This record gives sequence, structure tokens and C-alpha cells, in this order.
Amino acid sequence: MAAEHAGTHAPSAGEYIQHHLHHLQKNFNFENVEQHSIVDFSLFNFDSLVFSLLLGAIGCFVLWNAARKATSGVPGRFQAAVEILTEMVDNQAKGVIHNAKSRKVIGPLALTVFVWIFLMNAMDMLPVDLIPSVWHSAGPALGFKDYMRVVPTADLSTTLGLSCSVLLICVFYNIKIKGLGGWAHELIAAPFGDHWALYPVNFLMQMIEYLAKTVSHGMRLFGNMFAGELVFMLIALMGGGWALSATGVGLAIGHVIAGTVWTLFHILVITLQAFIFMMLTLIYTGQAHDAH
Repeated sequence: MAAEHAGTHAPSAGEYIQHHLHHLQKNFNFENVEQHSIVDFSLFNFDSLVFSLLLGAIGCFVLWNAARKATSGVPGRFQAAVEILTEMVDNQAKGVIHNAKSRKVIGPLALTVFVWIFLMNAMDMLPVDLIPSVWHSAGPALGFKDYMRVVPTADLSTTLGLSCSVLLICVFYNIKIKGLGGWAHELIAAPFGDHWALYPVNFLMQMIEYLAKTVSHGMRLFGNMFAGELVFMLIALMGGGWALSATGVGLAIGHVIAGTVWTLFHILVITLQAFIFMMLTLIYTGQAHDAH
């Protein structure tokens, strides 16, 4: 897809990739809001936000529809697939979280996280220029620049937002299970011992642990999906070099072969990354139930 540049020449490989790495953003400067106001909606990546909400709604609808149509007889393929997935998540939750009451909430939460992240990751399987090409025509007419990224998990703000949400859930269960006073005492008494001289060091180590877990939780998913997105862009560039020449035909054939191989491999990647994020969510919430 054409990048924003003067003239009519085709974009270079660098311009093509840079264009596809831009997010859809908009600064709404209403009449009663100054240009440099604190209220700046350009801080939001609207493409990541919209696709995340849309895919989340689709995932919830699929799970709700499976539950609504569930029967006690011989299940169909769709019901069987959802039951296998639900049982897998439930077994993982039982192995990590021993509080049965908490599992009633955390189990469905983990299932939702897995399905949601899998759907967001799966957007990487779409042709690189499919949705951006449509938006290239519609976006400017609606007042937006023709930027569009369709993989929400390749956006660091999305993955860190998810990991921060997990952190808040862990804080909630720490307070719920241990009490505010019990958790506060744990923050200063672990890991080196309950002694007043060690309180500052213990608290610092606890804060570093929470920060490291949250950042690594989000960065792991972002890094893998961002790398996968770049590979698809490079493969798309091979197809863009097609021409009636030996080199051009070779690039076209290589584009098809490389795209097929990477897509098949990427199915494993997007599933594995969703599973890892789900498992870390279970592990971190499980740790919130354990006393040091």
C-alpha cells in the first residue's frame, strides 16, 4: 500500500514497512478545547482499541453461544471443541489455584484471556494489505490518516494494558485472601525475614518483583507478535517485486512459498503465546493466594 510521500513513485521497502508500523490516531481538537490542551486523544491507538474490543466481543459471543447450545447428549464438533478447551483451562487452574471459590472466577477469566488473545494474535494471519487497503480509501474521507494496524497484540500499549490488568487482579486477591494488613506485612517481611532492619530491602524487592512480572508479562507477548508482523511484511514485499522477469517470477514464487510456510508455523506461535499469557495469569493470581 502506498505510503505518504510526495509524488507518485512506488514506496521503497523502508517506506512500506514504516507506513504499516504507524497506528491509526486522531487528535480531536473541539472548539472548546485548545490545541495544546491536556485532553489529547491522540494518545490512543484507535486501531488497536477498536480491534481489541471487536475481537473481545466476538470471543465472548462464541463462548456464550457454546454454553447456550450445550446439550447433555452427544456433543457436536463445536461444543466438543469448546468443552475440550474449557476442561484444559480448568485443569490448569486446579493445578495452580487451590482455592475452589477463587477458581470460579479465575477459571472463566483465564479462558476468556486465552480466547481473546488468540483472536487478536490470529489477525496476523490476514494478508498484510487487506484491511489497510480498504481503510486507505475510507480513512481520509472520514478525517483520519490512512494508517491502520490490525494486530492489537503487536501494540505495546495493548499487551502492557493486559498485564497491568492482571497486576490489579493480583492486588485484589492479595487483599481479599490475606487482608490489607496481612498483605502489607508480607510486603515488608518477605523475602528476607520479618526484622525491622530488613523492611526497606524487603519492600524494594517486592516492588521490583511486581514491576518485573508485569513488564515481562506484556513484553513477551508484544515481542513475539511484533516480530511475526514484521516477517509477514517482509514476505509481502517479495510479492510486491513481482514482474515478468526471472527475478520477478522467482520473488512471486518465493512469496507464496514463504507466506504459506510462515503462516502454518505462525498458527503454533499465536496459540502458544495465548497459552503462555493465560498460564502466567493463572500463576500470578495463584501466587497472590500463597503466603510467604
